[in-house]
Amino acid sequence: MQTIHRSQTLFVGVDVHKDTHTAVALSPFGKKIFEMTIGNEAEDFISLVEKTKVEAEKSGLVPSFGLEDVHSWGERLSSFLVEGGLPVIAVAPILVDHRRSKTTHPEKNDSLDAQGVAEVMIQKIDTLPVYTLTEEAQEAKQIRELSLEREWLVKERSRLKNQLHILLHRIHNTGYRAKFKDPFSKKALRYWSRSIPKNTDAILAQRTKRALRRILDLREEIQEIEEELETMMKENKQTLSTASGCGTVIAAEMIGEIGDIARFHSPGALAKYAGCAPREHSSGKTIRWRKTKSGNRRLNRSFHRMALSQISRSGNDAARVYFKRKISEGKTKAQALVCLRRQLVNVVWMMMGHKTEYRYPQEKVVDFFS
Repeated sequence: MQTIHRSQTLFVGVDVHKDTHTAVALSPFGKKIFEMTIGNEAEDFISLVEKTKVEAEKSGLVPSFGLEDVHSWGERLSSFLVEGGLPVIAVAPILVDHRRSKTTHPEKNDSLDAQGVAEVMIQKIDTLPVYTLTEEAQEAKQIRELSLEREWLVKERSRLKNQLHILLHRIHNTGYRAKFKDPFSKKALRYWSRSIPKNTDAILAQRTKRALRRILDLREEIQEIEEELETMMKENKQTLSTASGCGTVIAAEMIGEIGDIARFHSPGALAKYAGCAPREHSSGKTIRWRKTKSGNRRLNRSFHRMALSQISRSGNDAARVYFKRKISEGKTKAQALVCLRRQLVNVVWMMMGHKTEYRYPQEKVVDFFS
């Protein structure tokens, strides 16, 4: 949406929940036009659209909807609106919270949250991302769901491993650690299930066997998901996994969080979204840039892991040369890593935009990140 349309728009902010949604419509000058609460069914969405169109015609404005959550509880509503040809803007909850914190009485309820979404739209309509239902976005959504499922399973496996450490220590004492290089490898897990002494307390033995079975099941489930992700990315012609330091898991996280790369008009826009762009903190003649903690933290973590892999022994010369050059310029290792992350955003943006494989020159590696 262009700035020229701001004064011609009816801003409808929606606070979404599991069973109900609250909508508040504001004029371009912040005057409340209407408020209504609807359910999460198609007929409820139709009533909201009809009410919005009636009020828009009365005031001579064009409706635009803003949702805090377009992917979870608000997915059905946002998809319905987009399929009906209505513009939907994704409003980050932190923007609404920030606006609320600046008020004299920062109260919170569904109505005020919906109004806050509309007010953020009025203020930042030119910078907020538009929700789309492109084929790339749908493919990325499926990859994201699988990636999140894998992440939850890995966390569950880690919790069980911590529990199993205690159980194995009670049964085998400290010697269990020296038996295998990895006490939770597939071979080790099967060994532990067979080697519980007969004089072990019955409850302790059963707890150990259940934990071992569950970890073995989780290993298989995680492996199955990783294979599905790899197949899905190949079918969708995604090439991120060809980059050094960016295997199937990290590539899936990036694709899932970025979605349709077309919604980012430049690498800088993607860097801001990922929290990889430094924030200026200057005063007078003093120019400072600080590391930001905003942005998509899951995507930021993926870029961080990719950067660490790039400068490792199994990474590539181009990244290591760039990293050392930044240190020679006076930056700390942490600051140099931030710079490398920002350069990797450029690489990922180009790879996803053009679906090209990862390449870097074997000669003149210094110029790779220039």
